[in-house]
Amino acid sequence: MDFVFRRAYRGKIKAVILDWAGTAVDHGSFAPVAALLRLFEQWGVPITVEDARTGMGLMKKDHLRAILARQRVAEAWQMARGCLPSEAEVEAMFAQLVPLQTALLAEHAEPIPGLLEVVQDLRQRGVKIGSTTGYLSGMMTVLATEAARRGYTPDCIVCPDQVPAGRPCPWMCYQNAIQLGVYPNEAIVKVGDTPADVEEGLNAGMWCVGVALTGSLVGLREHEVNALAPERRDALRRCAAEQLYRAGAHEIIDGIWELPEALTRIERRLAQGEKP
Repeated sequence: MDFVFRRAYRGKIKAVILDWAGTAVDHGSFAPVAALLRLFEQWGVPITVEDARTGMGLMKKDHLRAILARQRVAEAWQMARGCLPSEAEVEAMFAQLVPLQTALLAEHAEPIPGLLEVVQDLRQRGVKIGSTTGYLSGMMTVLATEAARRGYTPDCIVCPDQVPAGRPCPWMCYQNAIQLGVYPNEAIVKVGDTPADVEEGLNAGMWCVGVALTGSLVGLREHEVNALAPERRDALRRCAAEQLYRAGAHEIIDGIWELPEALTRIERRLAQGEKP
């Protein structure tokens, strides 16, 4: 073959796909942590907040597996229950986690500062807004309803139980593209606060923006972040940003309020012929 033709999209961003907890709502991503701490306590194997944040962003059953795979948790489980956790126990824990998590979501639906203004900016640009999550459909019914009462309603919500598998697989992102009617995937930006978010977007062939300060990698509420000494805040930001960059993020922002500037930078890269 003498010629190879390579197409390159050089247009504008057409859609963004936002994560929920830690990115759009629930500053610090506390709802999943609260449910997991309560669940493991019920099973007689208390875990730490650090344990609970392991695997954050994954579908909740996969999140459970990630926590149980931690050496400290596995050893504590074996000491308390006489053997390592079985798949049947994972299924039983997951069945208990679903109502626990659902009951807590209404308390963690507050939009992160800047979200509503960014939504307005995106609407003015003609950019569509999709979303993916580690929460199941029943959980999202509660969270989305409460978020809507507070002014946030994306154009599309896709949950891991609506596709073959959750993050880091790209299926939720693909389903967003279908429901939003947007292509090519180079015209879509995935935004999230965990490495799993970034991997999901990369696997879908999309640009990825990592959220450093408001998400699970820092794990602090807004007033806690604001109370930090500047050098401590910068250290936490750098640590979170490094993890997101290592996952493959193209851009890093402190919070959703910086997304418009990140989109402008990505559009410059598109205009120069770059691909995600």
